[in-house]
Amino acid sequence: MDVQTSEDILTGHGVKPTANRIVVLKELAAAERPMSLSELECRILSIDKSGIFRALAVFKEHHLVHVIEDGGDGVRYELCRSRNEGEDDDQHAHFYCERCRHTFCFEDIAVPQVRLPDGYEVCSVNYMIKGVCPDCRRKEGRGMLKVKD
Repeated sequence: MDVQTSEDILTGHGVKPTANRIVVLKELAAAERPMSLSELECRILSIDKSGIFRALAVFKEHHLVHVIEDGGDGVRYELCRSRNEGEDDDQHAHFYCERCRHTFCFEDIAVPQVRLPDGYEVCSVNYMIKGVCPDCRRKEGRGMLKVKD
């Protein structure tokens, strides 16, 4: 992703394009899966942890990232495919591998609609499926990983 595309995406979501925000956005766009703050910190050596976190907080506020509670060791951040600052129309299922602790997007599996009782308002949806990914299953088949009881 080039700088102009990054600036256009940020501006389109009502986010002022700063050097740090562009770097964080480009790293999220290049990621093949949702990333934790620690993973981003290891990949982005030019910005400290608090700078990355501040960028992510702004991105969340402007519907530029999904914040995914992975059911394991914390939260992951994923770039939204939506181009709408006011609404997140890019909700899909995620898979958390209990062996390697990676979170994967299942973009072709929509989050099912849930009808809530009167008086409740949905603020976010976290549709997480847990299990073992294909890579870990292959490793288990060769005896490289122990299967949990």
